[in-house]
Formats: sequence, structure tokens, C-alpha cells
Amino acid sequence: MKLAEALKERADLNIKIEQLRSRLTANALVQEGEKPAEDPGELLAELDGAITRLEELMARINLTNSTIKKDGKTITELIAHKDALKEKVSVYRDLVSAASQTARRAMRTEIRILSAVNVRELQKKTDALSKELRETDAKIQELNWTSELL
Repeated sequence: MKLAEALKERADLNIKIEQLRSRLTANALVQEGEKPAEDPGELLAELDGAITRLEELMARINLTNSTIKKDGKTITELIAHKDALKEKVSVYRDLVSAASQTARRAMRTEIRILSAVNVRELQKKTDALSKELRETDAKIQELNWTSELL
């Protein structure tokens, strides 16, 4: 099984577990003399199986992510770098947006508002970080589709 397939199955299991949680809650109480729409015992057995499989997949995904390397970095390191870049790009974009808002004066006596940063340089830096983020994500995706799950 490829790592990407395991990641997809993990996502599907998380959805299934949430659906089972809702179904269990909906069938937890019934009016006296009535039966629940679904047997909570069967739902619990299905939940246990899904959680057991999720645990197994998570362990294998984590092992694979911490073992497989590209350009000297594990997938775990690449994911951490991607997350850090994503956060940095977000803050830089917000700063560029805020610094680009220049207020116009109606009269010479009004206070002028100026940018405290060089917007052009900051935009270039943001663009470079965005490119690095895309390239890092592409590396991770490549590894997901080419790496066998350990």
C-alpha cells in the first residue's frame, strides 16, 4: 500500500468514526417499549474496529514519515517545514495587505499614514516563500505516492 492510500484511508476512517459517534448518540435513548433504529452494540463493535484500524494506520504512517527521506529530510521534517512556511506566508501576506493600505489626506494639516515596511521587498519575499511552500508540498505529495507504507 502506498503512503497516499493510507492517508486517504485514515481520512475516511476519521469521517466514519464521527458518523458512528453521531449514530450512537442518536440511538442511545429510546422511549420505553420502543427499539432504537440501530443496535448500539453493533455500532460499538463497528466503532471499535474502525478505531483499531485507525490506530494501526496512524502508527504505520508515522513510522513511514519518520523513515523515508528526500534531499536528506524525512517526510516528518518536510511536513514541519511546510507547516512553518504556511504560517510565515500567512503572516507576510497579512503584513503586505496592512502595509499597502495608505490613507489619503484631504488637507495638508491632516496626519499622514505611511508604511513602516518596504511593501515591494516584502511582496517579493512573500512570493519566494510561497514558491518554496509549493515546492515543499510537491515533494511531500511525490513521496506520498511513491513510498510504500512501512
